[in-house]
Amino acid sequence: MTLDAICTTRGLLGHILLNRPKALNALTLPMVEVIAPTLAAWAADPAIKAVVIRGAGDRAFCAGGDVRAVWDAGLQRKRGEGAGALTAAFFAGEYRLNRQIKHFPKPYVALIDGITMGGGVGLSVHGSHRVTTEKTLLAMPETGIGLFPDVGGTWFLPRLPGRLGLYLGLTGARITAGDLAYACIATHHSRSEALDDLERDLETALSSAPDANSAVEAVLGHHAATPDEPTLPAHRDAIDRCFDADSIEGIFARLENEGSDWAAKTLASLKTMSPTSLKVTFEQLRRGAELEFDDCMRLEFRMTQAVMDGHDFYEGIRSVLVDKDRNPKWQPASLDAVDPAFVARHFAPPADGDLTFPG
Repeated sequence: MTLDAICTTRGLLGHILLNRPKALNALTLPMVEVIAPTLAAWAADPAIKAVVIRGAGDRAFCAGGDVRAVWDAGLQRKRGEGAGALTAAFFAGEYRLNRQIKHFPKPYVALIDGITMGGGVGLSVHGSHRVTTEKTLLAMPETGIGLFPDVGGTWFLPRLPGRLGLYLGLTGARITAGDLAYACIATHHSRSEALDDLERDLETALSSAPDANSAVEAVLGHHAATPDEPTLPAHRDAIDRCFDADSIEGIFARLENEGSDWAAKTLASLKTMSPTSLKVTFEQLRRGAELEFDDCMRLEFRMTQAVMDGHDFYEGIRSVLVDKDRNPKWQPASLDAVDPAFVARHFAPPADGDLTFPG
């Protein structure tokens, strides 16, 4: 039987392999249930000095969470065929794991090699060391599936320079290593073909260096490479100008008035997203700028439970992952038809209570 998440120790190094290459290493609840207790044990074990997490295969680090399984469970609940436990259990487990990574007391090295979206961002961006390669392609595409940029997006997106976080969270724009460095998401860059050697060098360095963080920095520095040229700087002034509005409608108006090809393409892309998701995400990131990390994760859990009771998530997954027609029928279909009271419901405590954390 092949394990979907393989946790091993290599000397003083803890090693996590996301092992679903055919599914682009998409994160499932059973994988969370393997990784989370292992991380807890390694955090308390003085024999483990650092952790590396990596995806199997040559295409992806982790392309997201297993939202198709959540979709199935939610539809069964809507049909009265079950309690839909996964609609809460998956997000609760995933967000607790994101919190573990954020608070992990030792170097946590994410080798972000290949496609990294949604849940994969949550497994990497909160760690101390985020290493990109020439294969890295990262996005938070949730507004296109009727969701919102979760897995800690409430925390990290508002803390990016200028209005980059709101731009990335609303548009789902795909960016590569150069832009990840520019946006202060990545901390290091290496060549994909060097990652095996990088891991071996980490094992060696940890066994001889008195300080784990210094050992990790030395190895990552030794394997450092220059990423591609970033594309965001060319549009940075326009991003900060257009996405500094006080509403989604204001952003649309500023993009309309901007008059550039970039603005026209950005506006056209936004108009394909769930209007409800856009409204919810705008408010999410506004609130997140003022919250501590744990409160951001509690807020996201609240939001998921409201999403599970709505329409657009099910339509978005149908359109992108099930029928694959890329033609979602959002309800409502326009920004002006989104009820402010429905948006507000996303931030209210769920009927079964807020997300709790162990300890």
